[in-house]
Amino acid sequence: MPAEWAPHRATYLVWPHNLETWPGKFEPIPSVFAKLAAALSESEQVRILIKDVHDIHELRRLIEGEFGRPDHVEFVRVETNDSWIRDYGPIFLSRLGRGRGASQIALDWKFNSWGGKYGEFDLDDVVPHHLASVFGFKVIEPAIVLEGGSIEVNGAGTLLTTESCLLNKNRNPDLSREEIEDYLKLFLGVTNVLWLGDGIAGDDTDGHVDDLARFTSPDTIVTVVEDDLADENYKRLQDNLRRLRLMRDQNGSPFKVETLPMPPEVHYDGNRLPASYANFYIANRSVLIPTFDCPADQIAIATLTRLFPGREIVPIPSTDLVWGLGAIHCLTQQHPVAP
Repeated sequence: MPAEWAPHRATYLVWPHNLETWPGKFEPIPSVFAKLAAALSESEQVRILIKDVHDIHELRRLIEGEFGRPDHVEFVRVETNDSWIRDYGPIFLSRLGRGRGASQIALDWKFNSWGGKYGEFDLDDVVPHHLASVFGFKVIEPAIVLEGGSIEVNGAGTLLTTESCLLNKNRNPDLSREEIEDYLKLFLGVTNVLWLGDGIAGDDTDGHVDDLARFTSPDTIVTVVEDDLADENYKRLQDNLRRLRLMRDQNGSPFKVETLPMPPEVHYDGNRLPASYANFYIANRSVLIPTFDCPADQIAIATLTRLFPGREIVPIPSTDLVWGLGAIHCLTQQHPVAP
């Protein structure tokens, strides 16, 4: 599995349509998506899944209003239950070196709506096959439940994940840690599986790693930390930071560990939301980062500017977006260039 910074052929999005994802706050969401799509279109091709082709003209108008590039945006009619394509979309693998067979294949892991938490998910679960029929790539199906936001790779053999999600009994209750590691190694081509502990407060995914810690290069990991000792995230993020500093890469070398702040608590309708700067997305020429209209935004932007020289850091206002319990990385899925 290539690292996210490897060249992309395209990025997939699913235009928002499920009102229950942002209950009582859906109205501002399409404009945020338009900003997201427009920013991506400056960097690469954007493939947007939609339910109704009659919406294309209006969606193009919204995206062009955010100064997006219309020649880099295409619409694909695919039925979905929700917009979190990171978790149910295809995960692409590249064949390295010489060998027979396709140079690129996609994985379609089982999807069970984050441990059966929500309603119907049958349409989401088959999205990789629908996209394969449109864009002509091959799909294989590992026989376990796994979401794309629960794994992070450095493209050189190391994978980072969390115990709270992958070992949760609402995913694969009959598999041990060792058996899950075997699946990850077999299907993702990694040799080194590293485990963090718990996810951030408010995360309904049981602790996806893409809200916690991300690779920014093969030897560098950036992770979120909380400075407020009274905050419920403080101890769990300190534990993850301690683990990261003890971890070794696929060659036995320590990682460079960088930190991002956590934004102040974001609440809506009495609920704490999983706001995190770690939920950024690495595009071909830019990095899209969620922002929350607070001073910590500038610290996070400055940190990613330093860690991604040569890529523009593009803030995407996400205070409304995170009411759906996810942000930029959760809503995107990369299609790497085939080797």
